[in-house]
Order: sequence, then structure tokens, then C-alpha cells
Amino acid sequence: MRLLIVDDERPARERLRRMLASMPGVDAIDEARDGIEALEKIDAVKPDALFLDIQMPELSGLELAASLPVPAPLVVFVTAFDEYAVRAFDANAIDYLLKPFDAQRLQRALERLNERLRLQTAAPALPEFGASHPVRQLLVPGHTGTRVVRVADVQWIETADNYVVLHTAEGQPLLRQTLSNLVAQLGARFMRCHRRAAVQLDWIERVVPLDKGDCELVLRGGARVPCSRQYRAEVLARLSIR
Repeated sequence: MRLLIVDDERPARERLRRMLASMPGVDAIDEARDGIEALEKIDAVKPDALFLDIQMPELSGLELAASLPVPAPLVVFVTAFDEYAVRAFDANAIDYLLKPFDAQRLQRALERLNERLRLQTAAPALPEFGASHPVRQLLVPGHTGTRVVRVADVQWIETADNYVVLHTAEGQPLLRQTLSNLVAQLGARFMRCHRRAAVQLDWIERVVPLDKGDCELVLRGGARVPCSRQYRAEVLARLSIR
């Protein structure tokens, strides 16, 4: 099992790493000092599970859990505060470790992780339009801090060199990501409508036909999004069953 410890306090990371390293079934352990570094590590090392602190500066563990890419690693929250337990399990946490905990309690958390991983491996893959557990919010780093953008507020997305532009009523933040990867994370509510654009289906108010089989998608709020003939039929099909 590949694990990633996410905690802004170095002594806490080192203690948990020592405890995990002595337990059977743990193949690799990495660390992240905050949520932003954790997202980079998740993309690079593809951990099976996170041991995630809740109270961290700039980005809390609960916010990070709601922003995990798909397929998401399993999550065990590790915190000194018990008041977050309900919200943690609402975020599909496998376990909730209250500091300080002993090796026996940590072993039970690992057993729960192993059981969930075993069930995931045994479960048959089901065909679907998008991710089964799409992310609910996106983290957009900036000069003044990290902005949290709710996926429900993103009307459409377009490419901009190595970035994508998230079109919302509050602005158009840039996210370093490819359009295809982001659409895969966002699930069935989003789909490509152009080689340089994707749209959230629930925002579409009207489809206006253009020449040569192309069309334009008019969104609630007035935005107009291009839709090429390559994607038009699928967009209309998806609109008819949403």
C-alpha cells in the first residue's frame, strides 16, 4: 500500500511515518506539508490512501478531500479535534484518528483501508459517462493565495496554452491543467463541445444552429459557447436525457 501523510507539523508527520513504517502491508510512504503540495504529490506518486490532517493553513484537510482528482485515493483523517468527525465521514473518510493514538488504533485504520482496497479491486467496472465521484471544488493557486472554486459555479471551460480558463459569474481564473484531464475529473455534468471548450450541461439554456453543422450554446446569464459539428449530436443527446 502506498501512503501519503499530509500535515503541516513536521513532528506529527515524522511520528506517523515511523509508526506506519513498522506495520505490514505498507510499501511506500511519502509526505506533504500542506494541501497544495499534497495535490502535486498525489499526481506524481498516485498513493492508495492519504493520512490527512484537518487544520492546516490556507487549505484545510476537508477542502483538500473535496478537491481530490478522480480516481481519488482513500482518506483517513488525523486530527486532535473531534468536532469534525461528521463532516469527515460526509467526505467519505475511511477512518478518523484522534491524536494522540497508539499503534493498535493505527493498525485498525490500516485494516479498514486494506478491506476497502480489496473491495475496489474485486468490484466490476461499470460503464458510465464520467467519474463516479467527481470533484466538487477546484483549487486555483494565485499570487495572494489559493482560490476555491465550486464546480457548480463553473459555466464553461476553454483552453489557454498550458492552462484552462474557468468561466464563472465571479471571474475567469486560470488553472494549470489540460482540458481533457479536467473534464474527466468533473464527471458527467461536463462535456466537450469544441476542441478548445467544454460546458456544464445544466447551464445550457438554448442551442442556436450555425452554418456547416456548427452551433452555439447560449448559457443562463448570457454567455455564448462554441459547439462544433463534431460534438453537436452528443451534446443534444445528453441534453435530452439530463
